[in-house]
Amino acid sequence: MTPTVSISTSIPTSTATAASTPPPIDDLDVWLAGFLQPTVWVEILALVLCVLVAWGFTALLRRGMGMRDEKLSVMFGRRVVDGVMFPLLLLALAYLARAALLKFVPLAVFKVAIPVFVSLVVIRVGVKVLQVAFASAPWVRVLERTISWVAWLAMVLWVSGLLPMVLHELDQITWKMGATTISVRTLIEGALTAGAVLILALWVSSAIETRLLRSAVGGDLSVRKAVSNATRALLMFVGLIVALSAVGIDLTALSVLGGAIGVGIGFGLQKLAANYVSGFVILAERSMRIGDNVRVDNFEGRITDINARYTVIRSPTGRESIVPNEILITSRVESLSLADPKVWQSTVVSVSYKSNVDLVRSLLVNAALVQERVLKDPAPSAALSAFGADRLEFTLGYWIVDPQNGQLNLRSDINMAILSALREHGVEIPYPQRVMHMVPSSAALVPPSAGHEAR
Repeated sequence: MTPTVSISTSIPTSTATAASTPPPIDDLDVWLAGFLQPTVWVEILALVLCVLVAWGFTALLRRGMGMRDEKLSVMFGRRVVDGVMFPLLLLALAYLARAALLKFVPLAVFKVAIPVFVSLVVIRVGVKVLQVAFASAPWVRVLERTISWVAWLAMVLWVSGLLPMVLHELDQITWKMGATTISVRTLIEGALTAGAVLILALWVSSAIETRLLRSAVGGDLSVRKAVSNATRALLMFVGLIVALSAVGIDLTALSVLGGAIGVGIGFGLQKLAANYVSGFVILAERSMRIGDNVRVDNFEGRITDINARYTVIRSPTGRESIVPNEILITSRVESLSLADPKVWQSTVVSVSYKSNVDLVRSLLVNAALVQERVLKDPAPSAALSAFGADRLEFTLGYWIVDPQNGQLNLRSDINMAILSALREHGVEIPYPQRVMHMVPSSAALVPPSAGHEAR
């Protein structure tokens, strides 16, 4: 019987690990030698043609859609190359040109151009969406630079061929969280996916808001503002859920968080929740609209914006008051322009008791009638309203229909006209007078008791 010999081979751990790693970076000399081929000029010519076609097509779209100088547009910016449309078209044309040239010439330029165009699209989408969604936020600049650095770093790794190797190394750094194994690569990919989903949600909500509010005025503006806010909140919520799923967080764990948030709203966030609910009630009921003139807590002005939590009221003097929406629901609000834009004003004038009452009334009415903003129907009226200690008080009342143009300036013009008319007709405007009785000094020096003894 011939004995059977079994030979077992064992592969070292280091060798197995090395076999599973991706191939190293390509030879740079071979890669750079491709730029010395005559066919490079064909690629450059095709690339220039792609740039010109993308620029021209974007310019035609901006002109045809009336999107010139649109600062708040994501697809079309202030210039042709400022929006997302130009790099997006350029990337699509570059892919088509690359597929066509790949059959005839070896590619070198397009191996760099495609990653560069992808980075441009990513940077432009992120920056423009953040600028439109958060125009005045100070942290937008930091996010813009972060997106730019990440996009350009990914482009360099892609072009150099290091990207698969870096991803493989990041995938080896793992740790366990409960029953789940998480790696650095998973976290980075989840964060990038979450950011892309949130930016897409902001983009869609900003586009809807721009479309809804572009031609809205009056009552339609309030309703469309409510729809816009609700749409943005819904899209942000959906985007957050998708982002959490992309990161790898189990959504069933959010039930505990939802219960905690409900308890927090019930006990600690009552005012905040009440303001948000009141804001949607105001926008839905249309009891107050953007452009209305109101008086709240002795502050009078025009409503310039209605947000989910607060309302901005701007006075004729330029001051702005931020009023929580709960106050507008639970307290008394005087509307000056809801049903009738006409506003009644008055001014009080005092004259001497010697004055001709009929003449004074005529002068007061004429001083109001010469003002263009004062309505002729109903006509101004002047009445003897009170008897003072040393004067007669007249009240001049009149109606206007444009309180948004200012009320104090009109009252000042009328008072100046009244003062000029009274001086011209010699009507006296009294001032308070006091009578002082002087006692002779000789009588003041004699005490009362001495006078009695003398008698």
